[in-house]
Amino acid sequence: MKEENNPKNTDSRREFLKKTSLAAASSFFIVPRHVLGAGYIAPSDKLNIAGIGVGGKGRSDLTSFAKSPHVNIVSLCDVDDRMTAESKKNFPKATFYKDFREMLSKEKDTIDACSVSTPDHTHAVATLAAMQLGKHVYTQKPLTHNIQEARVLAEAAKKYKVVTQMGNQGGSGDGVRRMKEIYDSGIIGTVEKVQCWTNRPVWPQAVPTDKSFKIPKELDFDLWLGPAPKVPYNEAYLPWNWRGWWPYGTGALGDMACHIMDPVFRILPIDFPNSVECSVAGTWTFTLREQDHNPDWTPFSTSIHLNYPRKDAKGDIKVSWYDGGILPEKPEELLPGEAFGNSDGGVLFIGTKGKLMADCYGANPRLLPLKDNEILSIPETIQRVPDQDHYLNWVNACLAGYGNAETSSPFEYAGPFTESILIGNLAIRSWMLRDNPEARRSDERYLGRKKLLWDAANMRITNYDNANQFISRPYRDGWSLA
Repeated sequence: MKEENNPKNTDSRREFLKKTSLAAASSFFIVPRHVLGAGYIAPSDKLNIAGIGVGGKGRSDLTSFAKSPHVNIVSLCDVDDRMTAESKKNFPKATFYKDFREMLSKEKDTIDACSVSTPDHTHAVATLAAMQLGKHVYTQKPLTHNIQEARVLAEAAKKYKVVTQMGNQGGSGDGVRRMKEIYDSGIIGTVEKVQCWTNRPVWPQAVPTDKSFKIPKELDFDLWLGPAPKVPYNEAYLPWNWRGWWPYGTGALGDMACHIMDPVFRILPIDFPNSVECSVAGTWTFTLREQDHNPDWTPFSTSIHLNYPRKDAKGDIKVSWYDGGILPEKPEELLPGEAFGNSDGGVLFIGTKGKLMADCYGANPRLLPLKDNEILSIPETIQRVPDQDHYLNWVNACLAGYGNAETSSPFEYAGPFTESILIGNLAIRSWMLRDNPEARRSDERYLGRKKLLWDAANMRITNYDNANQFISRPYRDGWSLA
């Protein structure tokens, strides 16, 4: 007999916040900053934030932090002047740099915290450099570009004792907290399967070209490449389409899973998968012409299947991911015309007693069939983040000082979460390998098309060694996680 979900068995590491950083901030008393020391900000002071990557999402992040009357935006850093005009206008007193390493060196005595909103491949080096100086950090999702970097940043958060937050805003939302309350009630029973999906990619995927391009005068392309290999400039990489290239982005999964799969990791008793397999679609995958295969391209669409042992040793939970127009089967409980998630995607918990669905960000959780929500009577037991504000959740925790308040997505959580997600990309990139380019049959050419077995403790695939090259990556000279 299958054991039904018992809220008493909920993993303590997955328990939601019982207090908020705003509440902690209310008990401040005035102490000079130099007395508090590194990692602590006197409430009589402003939190001085520097932005690393200040166009696009970086600009909106800084604007969100600046809503707090306790925040100063004191320094801006971006490699592309074409992207900086609005941030410079919004924060005219801020100093400006192109190289974050120079900014951190020169401004280390004036900066308290850093916001990192660069392409994925620069997240880890910029974030760790700030943490090593004792600066609090808010880093956009996914936390890192590869698995090893995620583990390094999770360990660094504890070592350097700084306040951290990954930019998966749904982590501070009411929806995911309500979803947990419904799950903990036992109304859907034991969850054995989860379906996740997104509408991404919505950017051009790896458009190949033999054309050469002149580097725009406003762009320092060498700094933009950062730790990635030195290659000629291609306008297909930036400012927006880097997500479609493995050296810089993490594809549709990296872009959206930190939003869509967040309820899975917050609510269910799982840590890391023990196996992963995938399927990949794209015209280049079905051709024998070697010139049509580029290992730097992210695929047009994927399905990924991860198997998670339950932490209570009571079976497994299978989590599936779909992108690029592929969707899981629509639940029979949904009537024609009833939405399956929302336009960005969704998540579906399939339990032994019922089903629970939410939109992207864990928003709008509801039982299936939808009519069951009309009689749903489950009390609110988890304290909410005021205004569901992920940004001010971090700001106020920084003001309170390390250890005095909690953030919704600290690196201790976001690191393992990101690591688990990126195991899906490890499977995708392994699937794309051509172990035997001369083979005539596709199943002989692509030996990575198999279920991969993951050893989380040793951070390795145990049954296909060629896949392990994607756990980490080499860095160019001058860039490291030292």
